[in-house]
Amino acid sequence: MSAQQRLRLRRGRVVAVERPGAAAELRVEVEGEERRAISYGAMTGEARAGDEVVMNVAALDLGLGSGGFDVVHANLTSGLAGEGEQGAHVMKLNYSSLQHAVHPVEERAGSLEPPLAAPVAVTFLHGQLPCVAWQAAQISPGARIGFVQTAGGALPGELSRTVAALRERDLLAGHVSAGAAFGGEHEAVSTPGALHAGLTALGWDAAIAGPGPGILGSATALGHGGMAALDSAHAALALGCETILVPRMSDGDPRERHRGISHHTQTVVDMLLAPVTLADPEVGGVDLDGYIDSGLPVSTMGRGPAEDPLFFRAALAGGVALGKAVT
Repeated sequence: MSAQQRLRLRRGRVVAVERPGAAAELRVEVEGEERRAISYGAMTGEARAGDEVVMNVAALDLGLGSGGFDVVHANLTSGLAGEGEQGAHVMKLNYSSLQHAVHPVEERAGSLEPPLAAPVAVTFLHGQLPCVAWQAAQISPGARIGFVQTAGGALPGELSRTVAALRERDLLAGHVSAGAAFGGEHEAVSTPGALHAGLTALGWDAAIAGPGPGILGSATALGHGGMAALDSAHAALALGCETILVPRMSDGDPRERHRGISHHTQTVVDMLLAPVTLADPEVGGVDLDGYIDSGLPVSTMGRGPAEDPLFFRAALAGGVALGKAVT
């Protein structure tokens, strides 16, 4: 094997399917060791106990936090008969071994006619999403608010239990995976295309644009997934949308660069080419106690509202701003 090979692929055998679903949680034996794994059935076929699989073991071997599991790269038992999506011709993950054709939602949106005159809240972390969606619904009940999943965090749309919970409770009106992200209810070639289609063809009153679970980071000024917020904000502004930036803030993060307003948010604010609304955690209408009682996720990087109340207040403030902008 070449020392330059980037993919860490190993053969394995599925020992158990511990949690079925679109992103099924498995136990897989790899080289004599049982390991946590995820299988995206829509990509590689439904995984069953006993299946022989090829695993990508890079994240678990590196001990990554939110990405600390193996991923089924190919199912040699049940995944070799897929036909793809009928009639689809636009590739996602193009020119990679996981390229697959989709029907882009942009095809349903028609001609571009800005301004859209609808608000868009841009988030930095997936943990902000339920706060924004829930709080916006308290301010503007019945508003149809959709989610555009961008780059910056996990790319598979199926991985997010948060999106599924918000959809079940009608706190999100839809889920579009944009750009390199895939596996949402609808696929978009670009973030601008996703926002335009959501706010026209899909009938959304407002949108939240942000990454999936987890985030890329290198402890540098520009080398982190939060930079996707810059592109999302500019896309929303260019479409004529009222654009709200939901700041990543913390009073519990042990890393100085994320205390107060995170350097992720500050860098984006400094680089914006036009003004946006920066949500204020001190604004009236933030209902932290109500959110805690809602049953939605109350954890960021392993910290809850008691350990990091500023994170949740800032995210809820984004929901206040979005809800007010809808009404």
